Amino acid sequence: MSPPATVFLVGAGPGDPGLLTLRASELLGTADVILHDKLIPEGILEDVRGELVDVGKIGGGAQVPQEETHRLLVEHARAGRTVVRLKGGDPFVFGRGGEEAQVCAQHGIPFQVVPGITAGVAAPAYAGIPVTQRESASAVAFVTGHTHAGTGEDPPKSEAQLEWPALAAFPGTLVFYMGVRSLPRIAERLTAGGRPPSEPVAVIQRGTFPDQRVVRATLADVAERAAGIGAPAIIVVGPVAALHDELAWVARGPLAGTSIVVTRARAQASALARRLRGLGAAVVEAPAIRIEPLAAELPDPSGYDLLVLTSPNGVARLLELVRDARTLAGPRIAAIGPGTARALRERGIAADLVPDRAVGEGLVDALRDVPVRRALIARAQDARDVVVDALRERGAQVDVVSLYRTVPEPLPDDARAAALAADWATFTSASSVRSFLDAAGGAPALRDGPRLASIGPVTSTVLRQAGLEPDLEADEHTPSGLVAALVDHART
Repeated sequence: MSPPATVFLVGAGPGDPGLLTLRASELLGTADVILHDKLIPEGILEDVRGELVDVGKIGGGAQVPQEETHRLLVEHARAGRTVVRLKGGDPFVFGRGGEEAQVCAQHGIPFQVVPGITAGVAAPAYAGIPVTQRESASAVAFVTGHTHAGTGEDPPKSEAQLEWPALAAFPGTLVFYMGVRSLPRIAERLTAGGRPPSEPVAVIQRGTFPDQRVVRATLADVAERAAGIGAPAIIVVGPVAALHDELAWVARGPLAGTSIVVTRARAQASALARRLRGLGAAVVEAPAIRIEPLAAELPDPSGYDLLVLTSPNGVARLLELVRDARTLAGPRIAAIGPGTARALRERGIAADLVPDRAVGEGLVDALRDVPVRRALIARAQDARDVVVDALRERGAQVDVVSLYRTVPEPLPDDARAAALAADWATFTSASSVRSFLDAAGGAPALRDGPRLASIGPVTSTVLRQAGLEPDLEADEHTPSGLVAALVDHART
């Protein structure tokens, strides 16, 4: 019998994907199985190869029993599968990672721990609150405010285990996890134990996320002032909480408070989603298409005097098929727009020609004075023939190679509902429009839904053909141009 594989107890950090550690990222890319919580950074599981198993728990929602998580850890490891147990924050800080490590030890399963940045430090930091500060807080205590049971006048089980007089007398900062529902009782117990009613308090909702919200109060009025705060939230009690007023550094971006749907293929969506989140938007990822490579027969590019590439996907697929990049040294290379030119440049190839307008008509205009005898156009299946027809009308021999195709992706019910409830839906291609409409239930579903942002005239035309008028069209027909248009609209 083969020895069991290793279980890695990995902290995913508090929510900002940029706070995921390098070691955690490395393990996610190599694991056979990933048992993950629900509250983990968005997008970090998009490109993993391992099997994904949701074992998360959300208060008041669906729960996976801890015993089931233990069973899965043992079962997969004994089957020789490398397991990442991915936990929000740090696995050993209110994450039950210690229990899971004990289960591994009891069953003779090797394990390693990969610490993560815990929310009790990160959320205050993102709110401009140092949990320790010379002369005002030389110690910090992390406390669970989670309540397991309790009715009437009886304190909840977990709360009864806390030494409230000792907590009230603690000479430093108190940081409560999972305590937002118990906030009135926490404030009451601390003041009853001797903490002054004027003690500063900060309640941080969704710390490190773009829509982070901070409520500053005192023990006397925090229950009232933070009544609208929901989980996940961190509560900071102590003089350092007042430093938020002075040290808050996370700027509210121009898209703060705006929810935006990204409909691009999942492999491309991450960069656009990151850019939008960095500007404060709440991003709903609803990939309506996926890119499927085609088994293309590629002619030798050196036999042509013009090579046309019409998308970053085409660039990636072309260079997978070209065995020797030196063959691209022969033809003049035309890229339909700056995104395609950037994809070439990232691979060490400079485009000779990039039109001002990133559409087929713009490329035709840019090629007007360029002599062309033989042209090779590498593109998506079923793409428009604007450039093909224009070159053939000039007498050029044009060969077209379809390198990939876009395939519609179904939307789960929850993703569909979230997308239709958003403020904006972004469309970066005609195919994303068609596929999203199919997945969302047709044009009528969007008429009372999000406003529509189009990357350019071709995409806008497809929206209009469906009876939908885009509310915004980017001047520069690139994802960056689309983001800029959304920002400009938000500032008006």
